[in-house]
Amino acid sequence: MTHAMLKGSNVPLEATTVRAVLRWTPGQGVPDVDASALLLGPDGRVRSDEDFVFYNQPRHPSGKVWRLGKKRVTEGLTDTIQTDLSGVESDVSQIYLVASADGATFDRVRSLCILLYDASVADGEPLLRFEIKPETGEETALICGELYRRGEGWKFRALGEGYSNGLEGLATDFGISVEEAEQAAGHEPPEEPRAQPLPPEQPTTAVPPQASYGYPQSPPPTQPVYGYPQSAGRPPQGGYGYPQPVTPVPAPAGEFRLPPQGPQFVGR
Repeated sequence: MTHAMLKGSNVPLEATTVRAVLRWTPGQGVPDVDASALLLGPDGRVRSDEDFVFYNQPRHPSGKVWRLGKKRVTEGLTDTIQTDLSGVESDVSQIYLVASADGATFDRVRSLCILLYDASVADGEPLLRFEIKPETGEETALICGELYRRGEGWKFRALGEGYSNGLEGLATDFGISVEEAEQAAGHEPPEEPRAQPLPPEQPTTAVPPQASYGYPQSPPPTQPVYGYPQSAGRPPQGGYGYPQPVTPVPAPAGEFRLPPQGPQFVGR
């Protein structure tokens, strides 16, 4: 027979391996719900980030607490945490069973409840059932129930305590660094994009400078002619043995001049 739990009530557990099943009714506008677990030491805090079992870290290193995943059943959707109570490390004094809503508040989640089963009994009836009613409706994470040690055995307590800052806020309250937990589970932040090498420079064709307005273009440099030194700013010389061509200067009207003579016509 299934025991109906009230908030704050507790019952002893005889089962050594239990399945905690979160169940809710899906529908338009209803957010997805995730189950997770926090393993706490005697001081009420986790011993390390590995004590947080959630969607990015679905199995505790001890192998005694793990997520079974989601299923669709006749009554709705479920997400499940299973725990081998007989094998839980002795310095773990309590295990919180948590529900978190994906990007929405729990006032939009319908018929949320937690059911606890004896995992050793196939198709058995739930040992207990707790209908979870958010206190404000603004909660985005809820501690649904607690498995805790009492003497040599374990008990379950119905809680229904809410957090408005989500799973991250709840986990941080108990000593978890959520970002580090995700990285430890293999979810490293993306690498910064590396700078791409520049393409090789293409050869360019030199374009001669244009003359500025009002100034002539400087002539290109020339090679010295054999037998004559090259002078800066002087036009190129003629070939060896030939006179330098000179542009005749027009004489004023009425004046007659002989054309310039080369060196071979100079009298001695």
